Amino acid sequence: MRILHTMLRVGNLEQSIDFYTQVLKMRVLRRQDYPEGRFTLAFIGYGAESEHTVIELTHNWDTDRYELGNGFGHIAIEVDDAYQACEEVKKLGGKVTREAGPMKHGTTVIAFVEDPDGYKIEFIQKKTP
Repeated sequence: MRILHTMLRVGNLEQSIDFYTQVLKMRVLRRQDYPEGRFTLAFIGYGAESEHTVIELTHNWDTDRYELGNGFGHIAIEVDDAYQACEEVKKLGGKVTREAGPMKHGTTVIAFVEDPDGYKIEFIQKKTP
């Protein structure tokens, strides 16, 4: 068994795809419109779905905004350098909500950014051996 994907409902699919592909450097793996259901699914990630966990962006055509609620936490992405990753996000117009630095009560370097819908993405810096 393995985790296949995490699904996020997004208000503006093109804006979300731009964020994940341009700012976070993922790629669109597949995309399908469902006209009868009035929704589109786009699967994005860093590698093939057969080998990697990916994100499913679901856009319901008649909904342009969602309440995030308080149950969802964040998506975590491993990065070589969290400080540099934050600078790159800012340079590309993204929003850093917690600058890179050691996590509270620990030494792991983390940071948080936000996608266009307000979903949190955590950068976790690789530990050096």
